[in-house]
Amino acid sequence: MRYLHTMVRIKNIEDSLDFYCNHFGMKEFNRLENEKGRFTLIFLCAPDDEVKAKENKAPLLELTYNWPKDGEAEEGYNGGRNFGHLAYRVENIYETCQKLMDAGVVINRPPRDGHMAFVKSPDDISIEILQEGEHLEPQEPWASMENSGSW
Repeated sequence: MRYLHTMVRIKNIEDSLDFYCNHFGMKEFNRLENEKGRFTLIFLCAPDDEVKAKENKAPLLELTYNWPKDGEAEEGYNGGRNFGHLAYRVENIYETCQKLMDAGVVINRPPRDGHMAFVKSPDDISIEILQEGEHLEPQEPWASMENSGSW
């Protein structure tokens, strides 16, 4: 298993980049604009991790900006809603999820696609589990398993 990133939601891209990059010293590593999903993902790395990040060997900070709907103000977050999730990459997502389920952990978002799942820690922290490499072929019981709760 390898630690990938921590995601936090932001309400203003410019203010957040000013803080994290200009003041805190992090570097923008990658950016993804998703028009259909109406969000922007900005991945930052620590300056000393830039080379490792290019080799997928350094954890990143993911800033998530959800685009406001037409005529609405930027969304603010409270009650911990700005913190998104921890993310880990595993060798076999099905084996990892089965091991967790056997231990009594609820699989909130099953790996129906052979790629991504979500669980929660005892403290209600969302944890994203991603398949290393290519997606695995869909298989039961995961392919037909429903979501449970939130993540």
